[in-house]
Amino acid sequence: MGLKQTTDCLGYQQITDASSAVGLTIPTGANFAMIVGEAQSIRWRDDGVNPTTTVGMPLSPGVDLSYDGDLHRIRFIAAVAGAIINISYYA
Repeated sequence: MGLKQTTDCLGYQQITDASSAVGLTIPTGANFAMIVGEAQSIRWRDDGVNPTTTVGMPLSPGVDLSYDGDLHRIRFIAAVAGAIINISYYA
């Protein structure tokens, strides 16, 4: 699956408390997100179900996830305490 073409950066978000599952605060018009975990691993699911610390797609620190699916359905959780999630939004 290829990424949709992006042209405009619409915002940035940093999630510092992902001890329980969290969704995104999506700027109006955003249809693509660049997501990078920092400090510790995170897990994500985009089927509308909350991930847990052991269930979901793993994302190691420093590895980016380029996501152009339904931004309202993706959810994250810290797999290990101290994880930070950085997100840039695009249209």
